Amino acid sequence: MGLKLSPASPAGKWLGFVTAVWVQAISGNNYTFSNYSDALKSLMGLTQLQLNSLSVAKDVGKAFGIFAGLASDRIPTPVILLIGSIEGFIGYGVQWLVVSRRIQPLPYWAMSIFLCMGGNSTTWMNTAILVTCIRNFRKNRGPVSGILKGYVGLSTAIFTDVCSALFADDPAKFLMMLTVVPFVVCLGAIFFLREIPPSSTATEEKDETRFFGVINVLAVIIALYLLAFDVTGSHGRLFSQIFAGILLVLLASPLSIPIYLVVKKFIRSGAESVDVEDAVTEPLLAGPEAEKKVETASLVEGSEKRRPVLGEEHTIIEALRTVDFWILFGSFLCGVGTGLAVMNNLGQMGLALGYADVSLFVSLTSIWGFFGRILSGSVSEYFIKRGGTPRPIWNAASQILMAVGYILLAMAMPGSLYVGSIVVGICYGVRLAVTVPTASELFGLKYYGLIYNILILNLPLGSFLFSGLLAGFLYDAQATPTAGGGNTCIGAHCYRMVFVVMAIACLIGFGLDVLLSIRTKSVYAKIYSSRKSKKTSLSNVH
Repeated sequence: MGLKLSPASPAGKWLGFVTAVWVQAISGNNYTFSNYSDALKSLMGLTQLQLNSLSVAKDVGKAFGIFAGLASDRIPTPVILLIGSIEGFIGYGVQWLVVSRRIQPLPYWAMSIFLCMGGNSTTWMNTAILVTCIRNFRKNRGPVSGILKGYVGLSTAIFTDVCSALFADDPAKFLMMLTVVPFVVCLGAIFFLREIPPSSTATEEKDETRFFGVINVLAVIIALYLLAFDVTGSHGRLFSQIFAGILLVLLASPLSIPIYLVVKKFIRSGAESVDVEDAVTEPLLAGPEAEKKVETASLVEGSEKRRPVLGEEHTIIEALRTVDFWILFGSFLCGVGTGLAVMNNLGQMGLALGYADVSLFVSLTSIWGFFGRILSGSVSEYFIKRGGTPRPIWNAASQILMAVGYILLAMAMPGSLYVGSIVVGICYGVRLAVTVPTASELFGLKYYGLIYNILILNLPLGSFLFSGLLAGFLYDAQATPTAGGGNTCIGAHCYRMVFVVMAIACLIGFGLDVLLSIRTKSVYAKIYSSRKSKKTSLSNVH
């Protein structure tokens, strides 16, 4: 009997999601700058301000994510993934050539361009993955966002720990991994990830919840495994190789879901040779989904002049005209902008406080960022289903915790960098995982790819303001020149004022998030009522 795997079949749908998870697990390369920034600084003879400007160039690449957003409704998911994989291969490949000394260091402006390309490559990957998966699983947006963004957070630790295990933290080999691995994984995802109709029955929704729970558990196991490797100190070569092998097996473990569905389907089909599910050849939006689109179009035509309210589909212009969009934009800037400043400068922060190896802090930020992402996605979804709690309230909580973390870092007590790395990781993860579904709930899914990428403009903007300007200028003001033309600073005073200013920014973000929670309370009350009434009607039918 034939066992063709259609993308629209349950097994095909979940295989697509698993490949999306893998893409996210390697698309956090933009957060690994601290692992090779010191090599770039010494090779190019840069000051800290110049190095921070390079990191800003990397984040500026995300500003061009607007093009990925525009493309998300016009070209297929595989093409978007292909563009991102090729761009990343070129951007990180040139950096690898420079750090491995296969070519002479390029002019500063040229290096900025290639870092920008590397940063922009992830916007194509993330747009393809997030837009497709949230549309495929639109009734579980919180868990989808938490899982996908969680694996982005883990990707930094995955790259860092595998490089440490196999290549002894060699920055050149680290960049080689950033060049080759994302390219290969994206090529694999191109064959399996497609946009398909969302679940339409209570049984499908129940299965989705169950399978997301399995993936959550597997992700937590991977995070704990990485954390155990980090905190147990140095390891022998054989142990490290075994660690890397087990990690690959754990990353492949979500494949158990589509395999289970294929086996289940095989058993049910018995000796039948005709597979009804695989015989479907109509367009993906045929049937009820197409009818829904026609109905929506006719309604829009009949009320062209009516401005949509929160919770309805917005065009990009309509979204930009709302106060709520800019409140969300501003609060997002305060959270991710300050978080990026810490991630981009962790290498220099560690050296300033006397730590020779900062890879542990990079991994801690990544792993705890994962916990922030995956827990906030599921928890915020649970409280919406239980009582209509506005999702932005979790952003407000993360801003307060992040401000406390910056105050601890400013005090520079023994171990404060460990605590600060964990707190910043958690809160940065919460911001990303909660903001993604919030935007889709307030402004709709039709133009979600573009709206998401406009919000992501906060990454280059925040990096420029808090990392490029604030951290760069204040560090250089405290630093002393070195013989090679750069500069260095040792001591707690190097970044103290930076942390104080960022704590104040987080308090401003807290106020904005509380305001947005109040303004969107009615939207989440409607979502809660709608889900409750649908659940009641389905139970009555059965």
